[in-house]
Amino acid sequence: MKLVNKIVICTLLCIVLLFAAIGSYTVISFHNGKKAAQSQVNPTKNKDFSGDQQTNMKEITIMLIGDDGREDDEDGGRADTLMVAHYNSETKQPKLVSIMRDSYVKIPEYGLEKINAAYAFGGAELTRKVLNDSFGLPINYYISADFNNFIRLINELYPKGIEIDAEKDINLDNVDIKKGIQVMDGNTLLQYARFRMDEEGDFGRVRRQQQVMDALAKQSKNAVSFLQLPKIAGEAVGYLDTNIPADVLVDLAKDFLTGKVKNLETLSIPVSGSWAFNDYTEAGSVLEIDEEQNQLAIHDFLNDGAKR
Repeated sequence: MKLVNKIVICTLLCIVLLFAAIGSYTVISFHNGKKAAQSQVNPTKNKDFSGDQQTNMKEITIMLIGDDGREDDEDGGRADTLMVAHYNSETKQPKLVSIMRDSYVKIPEYGLEKINAAYAFGGAELTRKVLNDSFGLPINYYISADFNNFIRLINELYPKGIEIDAEKDINLDNVDIKKGIQVMDGNTLLQYARFRMDEEGDFGRVRRQQQVMDALAKQSKNAVSFLQLPKIAGEAVGYLDTNIPADVLVDLAKDFLTGKVKNLETLSIPVSGSWAFNDYTEAGSVLEIDEEQNQLAIHDFLNDGAKR
């Protein structure tokens, strides 16, 4: 055999072995991270979720649920936070729709209720149906995390913390936050995003949640090294209750960790002029909304329509 042929064969074998090693490292790291995380969390409670099919394979829509789940709370098990994330892998544009928890909507088999009750009544699947019916939102995947798992995941993904310019002094669950720029760990970040005990109520809370999500997206590039990605992706799957396939999750993480994504665009629902306050309902204080107006606003937002 000629020397040139031997060199070519050896080179090809080295390349094959390199890719095999990378693949093995990725798979092992992913499963190790997932196993470690799952040992600390409860099993999923949303096994019946049936997501809407993607009409465009370059775009995905993910329902994000912050699950309170505290048994001593009268709203325990409701969706403390409800958002819908939209990502276009071609344009690298992330968008976020925040749904205020007191939005008064029709829940199948339960009648008119606050939208956050859908999660308590029927988990992610019923919440998906309500978002479809009330806002015309297709949902491909879901992510649900309770408070403890949110804290764990933030601390794992952002070991140096998240820099936030706190808009005001806040005290919640024995956490004191002072106005101004600071670095927050997972627990502090959670309390900052949850606070609504002021004159703005949920409106201010949603704005701060969007601020937190924007900070998470912008600071993800410096969060963990590329070599840590498989392990972190595995931990995310383990900590979160989600149906996102591992390969999709890794692809999303790669875009954000390499800084390829554009700035996050946000929308709050209900939009201005589309709601009225009512505190004479069986559900208590609610936001009665014009669903058609909000559907149009969401459609325009996700499809780069008229300016909002």
